[in-house]
Amino acid sequence: MKLSLSSLSILAALPLVLAGPAQASPPPGVTPPPITILQSASPNVASGLIFIGPKSAGLGTGTSPGPVGPEIIDNEGRPIWFNPLTNGQAATDVRVQQYKGKPVLTYSESGGIGGQAVGLTVDYILDTQYRVIMTVVAGNGYDADSHEFRISPQNTALITVYNTIPYDLSSVGGPTNGWVTEGVVQEINITSKKVLFEWHSLDHVALSESYNPLPASPTTKATAWDYFHLNNVSLDVDGNLLISARHTWTIYKLDRQTGAVIWRLGGKKTDFTLGPGVQFAWQHNPIAVDASTIRIFDNESNGTPVLPYSRVIWVHHDDVNKTATLVRWFEHPDALSAPSQGNSEALDNSDTFIGWGALGRFSEIDENNNLLFDANVPPGYDTYRAYRATWTPDLHDKPTATGQLQGQGSTLVHAIWNGATQVVTWEVQDSSAHGGQKIVASAPWDGLDTAITVGVPLTSVRVIALDARGNVLGRSPAAAILSNP
Repeated sequence: MKLSLSSLSILAALPLVLAGPAQASPPPGVTPPPITILQSASPNVASGLIFIGPKSAGLGTGTSPGPVGPEIIDNEGRPIWFNPLTNGQAATDVRVQQYKGKPVLTYSESGGIGGQAVGLTVDYILDTQYRVIMTVVAGNGYDADSHEFRISPQNTALITVYNTIPYDLSSVGGPTNGWVTEGVVQEINITSKKVLFEWHSLDHVALSESYNPLPASPTTKATAWDYFHLNNVSLDVDGNLLISARHTWTIYKLDRQTGAVIWRLGGKKTDFTLGPGVQFAWQHNPIAVDASTIRIFDNESNGTPVLPYSRVIWVHHDDVNKTATLVRWFEHPDALSAPSQGNSEALDNSDTFIGWGALGRFSEIDENNNLLFDANVPPGYDTYRAYRATWTPDLHDKPTATGQLQGQGSTLVHAIWNGATQVVTWEVQDSSAHGGQKIVASAPWDGLDTAITVGVPLTSVRVIALDARGNVLGRSPAAAILSNP
């Protein structure tokens, strides 16, 4: 099984690299959260699979509606890969990235988000066999936050940290013996674990920039004022950094070498004159579209809406004349308002994929803002972000078969291959001594656990995975059939 945070003796024994075998199937009885497809125009959506991290909407409270963990699904909501996490852990920022020129699957695993983590936050890099090939933790004695795990073209990790410290808050009407949570950005060499760059918000951003009200008594670590709420680190096209501070309503561009703030977009100290419709609030996930355009998930709510709906906005910034203009925006037809989390992703066919954060919804729109795809996780869950990407694993493990005798002399067979993306058809083989390896049934693939009813009683069974051309992708070991319950 993949090493997970809950299975490690954290901190004292954490090695530089945690490596594990290919991810096995979820334990018996553990099923991925069922995804509901609300709208789909499959011929028109972009190619690729969907990557989400279903987690409890109360992450950090110790409650969970059911299994949680990183998950890959198809356009019909069928699970392809699921890695259930335990002991209050959850996955955020599940996506495909490039590491050393190869596609990898990455996610952050933690017991909380936004300064509420319980235990160590670990960022995972998995290869196309779903093996953990590298892990990243924060350096310099800090614990990472799970808002961001981004691999740069230089094969470094850009991560976020929430640092809570004693601080004089009298400049904003608070106590001199107060506590505050600042945002810290780290860039880490993934191989050596060396911290290459570190930036602290308190060195550059005044407390007065915050829109988040002071707590009634921010005099302990538990009641500290989250004045900044760092929730994104990405690269501008020139290689410098774009970060988002939700609680200052500001996108900051940082010099990646010196840490100096190059400009502020939005907020109380914006360097740009904001045109009609540009002002955003409680935002997430600013991404550079080009040298003069940024796409932002504009929450417009922190529980109390500023606008009655969240938006994705495309903002043109003129760095010479210091003006910002709204060039495009999208509001969901259902006027969705996400009080936290969220992201947007540009797809290769000019569509945009959107995760609606705390609402557990994810959508795809075309360049004319037509809604092509819409889905959601079950009640009680959400997903921090959502992505679409192509992903072709190179599985070296084998499928699994299970079976149980049913009434009327039939056998219910389960064909299971967690993470396989190329299976089109399953064949069921009678693998008993008298069966002669006869194929007794076949069925289309229907998720990582495909149930197949065979109209005869069997004593031993094997399943065979076939691709679209009928080529054999894998054969399971023979499995004994269980008797009627």
